[in-house]
Amino acid sequence: MIDRDKIWTGAVNDPYRSSGSVGLYDTTLRDGEQTVGVVLSPEDKLEIARALDELGIDRIEAGFPRVSEDDRRAFELILAAGLRAEVWGFSRAVAADVEALVELGVTASVVESPISDLKLDALGVTREAMLERIQSAVSFAAGEGVTVAYFGVDSTRADPGFFAQAYAVAVEAGAREVAVVDTLGIATPEAVAELVGRTVELVGPDVPVHFHGHNDFGLATAAAVAAVKAGARWIQGTINGMGERAGNANLLEVALALDALYGIETNLRLDRARDVSERVRELSGYALEPWKPLVGETLFRRESGAVASQFHDAPSIEPYSSELVAAERAIVLGKKSGIDSIRIKAAELGLELSEDDERELLAAVKARGAEKRGLVTDEELADLARSLQR
Repeated sequence: MIDRDKIWTGAVNDPYRSSGSVGLYDTTLRDGEQTVGVVLSPEDKLEIARALDELGIDRIEAGFPRVSEDDRRAFELILAAGLRAEVWGFSRAVAADVEALVELGVTASVVESPISDLKLDALGVTREAMLERIQSAVSFAAGEGVTVAYFGVDSTRADPGFFAQAYAVAVEAGAREVAVVDTLGIATPEAVAELVGRTVELVGPDVPVHFHGHNDFGLATAAAVAAVKAGARWIQGTINGMGERAGNANLLEVALALDALYGIETNLRLDRARDVSERVRELSGYALEPWKPLVGETLFRRESGAVASQFHDAPSIEPYSSELVAAERAIVLGKKSGIDSIRIKAAELGLELSEDDERELLAAVKARGAEKRGLVTDEELADLARSLQR
């Protein structure tokens, strides 16, 4: 449970708060690896799976074993790792995919099929043929003891009547859960809420509904929150929002927003989020914006002089405590620094300065920051201070 004393958002969200909890389903090892240029070895995937488990992720999608021998090997390693999290598989509505999961001893899996006319036409498959595939694959998997979550690809662009038909067929065939899927990230939060709510009514209270969203319009976190408010019991996503195109819903951001702003709990350990984010980036070979929510490098660093004057009072300049996410607060110096920035940093470094020294040093820091178009390091500050005092 999040420490409410470390959330400083005021009362503006109170009318929209609720309670309860939601499960987090991580697909970093499958959908996340689809990020362009990212290749994770079986050992990398095992390391990430263990980190996800420590992070508090409830379900880990270990991959799609029919893709390659490496993917199969990664799946074997993760299954044998003794994780607390449930290990899920991924399968198309194809018998051979399901057989590969059964051979590995997988007990739970997504089974996917496209259901929008745009996708069906591109594949040259009729609606009737797709319904037959769904029925056949789901019933086969369920008959082999696999817990199936039916996953209708591009469901936000599917014809509503065919959407209902496909999901009904899947549940009748043995799917025990279903996922509403915004494959191209095109749905507004309001549209997601409506579709998830409609799906909850369609499948009934005994069939949990997931939401799987992408971030092509920058709305994945908002859509995930809307899905939960509408009755989704599982949110699918990835660490750092990695994935093809604009990526997936970022589970770290979703968990923070749900718990801190809406009072809806997850099992995610926010104090481990930054470390896991960094390690996934290292293994995957990409960088993030330094201003990224929750995990960004600059979230708790202050350069602005106006803000530095309030640095002693964290709730005045930050929406939540850095302690919540195990981050360090810091004053950094550059073109935008003020006299309070100099005083705080000088005290931190043990520099004794007169008021005249402080003013001269501030001017020198601003000039150096502008010249290098970046921050002034502690070493540079000390050198500047010594040169002024000679």
